[in-house]
Amino acid sequence: MAYLPIVLVLVLYFSSIPIAFALLAAALLYFGFINVGMPTDLILQKFVSGTGSFPLLAIPFFIMAGSIMNYSGISNKLMSFAEVLTGHMTGGLAQVNVVLSTLMGGISGSANADAAMQSKMLVPEMEKRGYSRAFSAAITASSSAISPVIPPGIDLIIYALIANVSVAKMFAAGYMPGLIMCSCLMITVGFISKKRKYLPTREKRATLIEILKQLKESIWSLLLPFGVILGLRFGMFTPTEAGAIAVLITILIGFFVYKELKISHFKAIIKDTIYGSGTVVLIIVSASVFGYYMSWERIPQAISNGLMGLTTDKWVMLLIINLLLLVMGMFLEGGAALIIIAPLVVPVIVGLGVDPVHFGAIAIVNIMIGGVTPPFGSMMFTTCSITKTPVNEFVKESLPLIGALIVALIIVTFFPALILFLPNLM
Repeated sequence: MAYLPIVLVLVLYFSSIPIAFALLAAALLYFGFINVGMPTDLILQKFVSGTGSFPLLAIPFFIMAGSIMNYSGISNKLMSFAEVLTGHMTGGLAQVNVVLSTLMGGISGSANADAAMQSKMLVPEMEKRGYSRAFSAAITASSSAISPVIPPGIDLIIYALIANVSVAKMFAAGYMPGLIMCSCLMITVGFISKKRKYLPTREKRATLIEILKQLKESIWSLLLPFGVILGLRFGMFTPTEAGAIAVLITILIGFFVYKELKISHFKAIIKDTIYGSGTVVLIIVSASVFGYYMSWERIPQAISNGLMGLTTDKWVMLLIINLLLLVMGMFLEGGAALIIIAPLVVPVIVGLGVDPVHFGAIAIVNIMIGGVTPPFGSMMFTTCSITKTPVNEFVKESLPLIGALIVALIIVTFFPALILFLPNLM
């Protein structure tokens, strides 16, 4: 009976009930009918108090900053900069797709937002230049997995809250995994494009003058995420204050630098912010109530003891957990998988001597790969629905790209010094 709420969560989720309501229903089942010694009003109090975390304020701020950037012309400036850097390569527009997602990571922070934007902006142009629609959709979904890994991705904040680690260190830990994913995808795209004879978008490599000219136009959007990290590093502001500053700066850039942001855009921006924040925060507070049930039944300790019984070698354990996360990522949405799994496995990996910041990078890369894979990959469905691509064709084209992302995951897992170099400077 103690494990019945976990079964209920999975049943409700696969019945298309939102994960927040599934978690809350399972917790209420336990405290209402299984463990009747706990007053129900205390459970509701736990639900309400879960919204009182000050670091949670960073989430709506960064969501709002990302929405403002989509209306302020920054996305177009970044695409032009990506095209100058990689347009001369084989499969130029596909390479631009990957680099743009990497640059957008510090801006949108959301894989689905990035996938939706590029599905509308880049996929039609790729089709015009001879790329198949399925390949265009596959590279768009795969590259969008990079966005939440690079700060200020919302998943980095959520993991920091769950694992009780520094948000600033998680932000710093995100850069290298994002660059590794970008490199692996670009190499794979190069091989595929060479085989299929996909042409570059530029006849020759951009000159240094052209690169510097485009850099000058794009410099504001490129410097923003680095400014956030430097401000956190030198103690100028907290992560929550960083979100507020990001909103202010993006408004100033949109109005006075690129001059594309209008007052009329703010109705849509506020709607995006409320919807995005409400979804994320509702999941977090529902997970806190569900976590209260798991702590009461000592389920994390039972899972920890079970995993420790398999092996005490931290590298073997990381391999086992990676396989577990990859499988769960195929069925659970990324944020939901992170919220459910992290409290269970973080005590295990910390007990084996793995840095929780390093594991956070591993977990987020892993669940982002799950967002591209069937049967429930959210970026897969986003790109397929917008581009009208059949899922079976998407899956066929995405297999080598998913393989590239798994190679990146292996590098992130077994080379911790690469990931922890920047966080250790803090």
